[in-house]
Amino acid sequence: MQNYTEYGFKKIKTPPAVWKLISEFWEANKSKDNWKGENWSKGNTYVNHWVSPTYMLDVGSGSLRGGGGRLKHSIWNAARDTLEEWTGEELTDCSLYGIRVYTEGAMLATHVDRLPLVSSAIVNVAQDLDEPWPIEVYSHDGKAYNVTMEPGDMVLYESHSVLHGRPFPMKGRYYANVFIHFEPVGHTLRHDEKMSEGVGGDVNKKYEESVKRRQGGHENHQGDVPSYIVPGTVDETKWRQQHPLGNENFTGQTEAHSAAREGDVGYILEIIDKKKDMVHTKDVNGWAPIHEATRGGHLEVVRTLVEKGGADVNILTGLNEEGESVLHMAIETHGEDHPLVDYLNSIGALMIGPDL
Repeated sequence: MQNYTEYGFKKIKTPPAVWKLISEFWEANKSKDNWKGENWSKGNTYVNHWVSPTYMLDVGSGSLRGGGGRLKHSIWNAARDTLEEWTGEELTDCSLYGIRVYTEGAMLATHVDRLPLVSSAIVNVAQDLDEPWPIEVYSHDGKAYNVTMEPGDMVLYESHSVLHGRPFPMKGRYYANVFIHFEPVGHTLRHDEKMSEGVGGDVNKKYEESVKRRQGGHENHQGDVPSYIVPGTVDETKWRQQHPLGNENFTGQTEAHSAAREGDVGYILEIIDKKKDMVHTKDVNGWAPIHEATRGGHLEVVRTLVEKGGADVNILTGLNEEGESVLHMAIETHGEDHPLVDYLNSIGALMIGPDL
């Protein structure tokens, strides 16, 4: 692991520019009618969602007041300076889920985040608790700390190397917070270089080349498969089936692929308005944006791509249409009970896959 700070976490007041954006969005949309249940994948035990469901207020959703791709990127931009000052690194945007709302009895298993979620922040937006529900972090000094947050507090943490969680049941009605994730420029490339014991050439040159090709460093891995895939497992087999050309530095992915992968409905609408051809563009592995949205379980993105962007709901993965359909991918990834599967069935999507 490469660490960037002494302890790996720090509690501060949320910078005013960040707090204004988030708190205004919350106030405009905090009605429970706007809370959308999160659909966790089968076998996911990070959150005890089968007992205490979680809900999401997507800051990138154009259907919510003030929401959309512009707000999402504004939050990233407003938070970036604070985390760059803390880490001493130039950072690139990675992930911003929106406001997650936990409910009575919720627990969050202790974990570290996957690459490229390296330098992150939690903002406590609102809460209605009977007693504090601290986040437990295991610092770089080897000690565990319980950090209690009030609305308006921000915890900076190195989420890929600092174990963190909320291992005790929440007592209260709800707890709402935002996760804002960044990656130090070139971190994943440097990580992969270290794991391969220096094999693979000049990592800084590789990063510069990836930027010229419109690919962020966190989308690039030097090995045959990404570093988070354990060799010899079912995951490797499945990854290879989905990526027949391997993990090349230049993937041919567009802004539409990135927005679909992140579940950013607002940005997808902007792309449809200005660069509609991107909706139909495949990357070097034969994936269209609708496949990225499907893998992520982003129902509203899929609906927007189909109904407003004219995306082909039956387009197959693979450069020669030899892969699987959107419906097949949705069922294989999320199960037959997922709302995305219900939507695809309602519009007559076809079930086509290599195993049929």
